[in-house]
Amino acid sequence: MLTLHNSLTKKKETFIPIVANQVRMYVCGMTVYDRCHLGHARMLVNFDVLYRWLQVLGFQVTYVRNITDIDDKIIARAHENNESIQSLTERMIDLMHADLTALGVLPPSVEPKATQHIPGMIKLIGQLIERKLAYLGDNGDVYYSVRDFPHYGKLSGKSLEDLRSGERVAVDLHKKDPLDFVLWKAAKPGEPFWDSPWGKGRPGWHIECSAMSEHYLGEHFDIHGGGHDLQFPHHENEIAQSEGAHGHEFVNIWMHNGFLRVNDEKMSKSLGNFFTIADVLKVFHPEVVRFFLLRGHYRSPLNYTDQHLNDAKAALTTLYTALRGQHLTLPTDVDWNNEHAKRFQEAMNDDLNTSEAVAVLFHLAREFNRTQDKLNLILLKQLSSILGLLDQDPEQWLRQGSVSDSGLNLSDEEIEQAIEDRKQARKDKNYARSDEIRDTLLSKGVVLEDTPSGTTWRRL
Repeated sequence: MLTLHNSLTKKKETFIPIVANQVRMYVCGMTVYDRCHLGHARMLVNFDVLYRWLQVLGFQVTYVRNITDIDDKIIARAHENNESIQSLTERMIDLMHADLTALGVLPPSVEPKATQHIPGMIKLIGQLIERKLAYLGDNGDVYYSVRDFPHYGKLSGKSLEDLRSGERVAVDLHKKDPLDFVLWKAAKPGEPFWDSPWGKGRPGWHIECSAMSEHYLGEHFDIHGGGHDLQFPHHENEIAQSEGAHGHEFVNIWMHNGFLRVNDEKMSKSLGNFFTIADVLKVFHPEVVRFFLLRGHYRSPLNYTDQHLNDAKAALTTLYTALRGQHLTLPTDVDWNNEHAKRFQEAMNDDLNTSEAVAVLFHLAREFNRTQDKLNLILLKQLSSILGLLDQDPEQWLRQGSVSDSGLNLSDEEIEQAIEDRKQARKDKNYARSDEIRDTLLSKGVVLEDTPSGTTWRRL
């Protein structure tokens, strides 16, 4: 049985879908005003693995991951760039898709844009006003009345008293309470707008996800996910909106991945340790990044350093080395009665414990090296594929160097010629020359490995 940690109840729970054999899942996606960063990568890769695993378990999954294509940051960035909002958002969406494709993240079932669902947001705001959970301010904005929703804070564990005592939000005289949040923003000069019963304007950020999730998944669905930073206030506000409007439970299981730090510090542009996915992929292969993100449990904090990425590359190279030169015919289905497959399944069913699942992959590689039983490699490939790993050709993987050092590497042809020269030197019993060639190649990041069938090579 699959168990998942529910952020709402703060404990692991057996996952039982609302509708048998079907899973409806919503994950908060990107606000497309800039490139995706490494923290986004962690969230997107982890929920990609959940999506894959649910399908392995035989569920029919409807996975919705939204795009916020209108908000304050987008408007400001488009103005800074002197470009239209549509031009900015379309360009950023294309770049986001390129990053995710590189990282092996599968497309969701549906990827709605906020601007496509304004009528649904207006309808939901109207329902909240009818229920006296929202009100029109004298500035034309519509606000949610937090104090009138008795369950506010149940996801984050924050009480209204604690929130008010720690209130740092700028005073807004148009609100009844400092904690009230905006559902609809009255249009300002030069900003995009839509018509509504409250005048021209645009939606607040929180109402977007309540409306889009309801449109595709209904008023009550199975799983809602996102980064830990979204737990409050975004997801807390979603609960207030959706449960306030409909009067019943919104989501069964809430899932949040842990923070990603850089060199033990919070990632921040002001600290100079802020990395976009594109930045990192200039230095490390996308599969190295994906593997690094999956080596830790999704709820645990994860620390990014160059050394950790280098360690991830070395670990992947160990697995690819086991696969080198092997021609495998993979069965359609995994033999889940195999003891290694059972361990993998148990790990994944234990709140998506990818750390333990990855350990099974290395055990399979060691077993093959010990027994030369190709069934271990077949299972290694099958289980790795579930995690979106080991999809590269082993020979190509081993012959590629560090992305950052690619300009220093010899060409394949130069390496092959050096191997031929070394082979001739050994025939001539000129062992000093043979060693010199080997050492020169090593200094340029190329390792030679002499085997009974000949010399192979790989890049460091």
